[in-house]
Amino acid sequence: MHSELIINAASYETRIALLENGHVVELFIERHTDKTIAGNIYNGRVVKVLPGMQSAFVDIGLPKAAFLYVGDVCINHDQIVENFVYPRENNLEEDANNVETKLIPDIPIEERLQEGQELLVQIAKEPLGNKGARVTTHITIPGRNLVLMPMVRHVGVSRRIEDQEEREKLREIMQSIKPAEYGFIVRTAAEGAQVDKLSAEMDFLIKVWEDIKKKAENAPVPALIHKELDITLRAVRDLFTREVERLVVDSEKEYQKIIQFIESFMPSLKYSVELYQGSQPIFEAYGIEMEIQRALNKKVWLKSGGYIVIENTEALTAIDVNTGRYVGQRNVEETILKTNLEAIKEIACQLRLRNIGGIIIIDFIDMEKTSDRERVFETLTEIFKKDRSKTKVLRMSEFGLVEMTRQRTRENISRILQEPCPYCDGSGLVKSKQTVCYEILRAMERDKKELFGRDILVKAHPDVIALFYDEERSAFEEAEERLHARIYLKGDSSFHQEQFEIVPFDQPSRKT
Repeated sequence: MHSELIINAASYETRIALLENGHVVELFIERHTDKTIAGNIYNGRVVKVLPGMQSAFVDIGLPKAAFLYVGDVCINHDQIVENFVYPRENNLEEDANNVETKLIPDIPIEERLQEGQELLVQIAKEPLGNKGARVTTHITIPGRNLVLMPMVRHVGVSRRIEDQEEREKLREIMQSIKPAEYGFIVRTAAEGAQVDKLSAEMDFLIKVWEDIKKKAENAPVPALIHKELDITLRAVRDLFTREVERLVVDSEKEYQKIIQFIESFMPSLKYSVELYQGSQPIFEAYGIEMEIQRALNKKVWLKSGGYIVIENTEALTAIDVNTGRYVGQRNVEETILKTNLEAIKEIACQLRLRNIGGIIIIDFIDMEKTSDRERVFETLTEIFKKDRSKTKVLRMSEFGLVEMTRQRTRENISRILQEPCPYCDGSGLVKSKQTVCYEILRAMERDKKELFGRDILVKAHPDVIALFYDEERSAFEEAEERLHARIYLKGDSSFHQEQFEIVPFDQPSRKT
């Protein structure tokens, strides 16, 4: 698979696109007004313990208190058994899905924490929507090849390293060189790494942790103790692997920063980094801008002529698959199966590109054959094995519905690039012109006592006013008769379609 990492860096915004075979599969955006905080480490203070939710709120100095779940509270090594998942600090890391967490004994939150208690915490998930950040006391320090876990003693190896012999070799190396009080995850990028390289990075990460502890001891509460790498270097650290053939960046400043980072941690990849010098903007040149615009549409067309519709709600995301213009060549069952299979590839791509997480319901086109349903389910399950975010797919129901979950770690791309329409307030619909006409008539009827026998000025959107002169003229004339009034109509383009104003007056001005 041909993969490229394209970085568009400006003073106001940095955008990073991961391309696979020329198509954007992941997009990361960071703006100067909204810097990413995932992975940052803070001195925090518990402000509220909630036994009913087995969680607590922690003040870390941000506008909203952070959320700390009981499972993310670590008191000492004896609580941890041999497996641990470190927090996915920026969703650029793939190894976190591959180890599991279990804490013993089962101590309730009210016995672990108390209000006013000071904690060293790390951002596990960015604030999403109206929710504050999610934090954990399981501090982790990610490097290029390793992730230091100072709260545990376990050594884990990424399951993306498929060679069992290589996995055992890396595990044995780390077990032999690591200090007893620390745990490590060997990341995918470490495949084939030698002892000296792993040892040097291990020493560096331990030094970083020691510096963090010293700083935390002398810092106030709340306070930022350690800041994660910026989005550019995180992308280089976490995405720029052997699978990515080249990295192209359009900023001289970022290029030099990347080269300096690579020379320190992965010098063999230095010659795969390019400074883009084309006349066309880099995202235009690689066709990325067009794919971003496509990712903002609810309807996404398939090559066959079918399409999918993606609807985001507060609780879940619904995806509907339709045949659209595709009529097939042989029979209905074949047409439906082909559309469903094609839709799966696009759904997987769009979920990654749009950063969609949480509960996802996919409404496939109904299939009569059990074998076709099984094929669709197996294809769906297989394609999401490549997803860096943790996913779980349930079996298809008799109505052709598939329920799945996808780990939510970052804000949906639509929330970053879009805002609710001031016209429809995000509903996607506005009242029709005819509906607004009737609302005006009912409003005048409601205020009949105040308006009776007086001249009245009605101001509304020009299209609504035009309807009174045309289809609703008779209703307008009846209103004048009932009110014994003369009604003047005035179109105002500054009014949106649902807005209107009814003003009684004695000496009306000339209509415009």
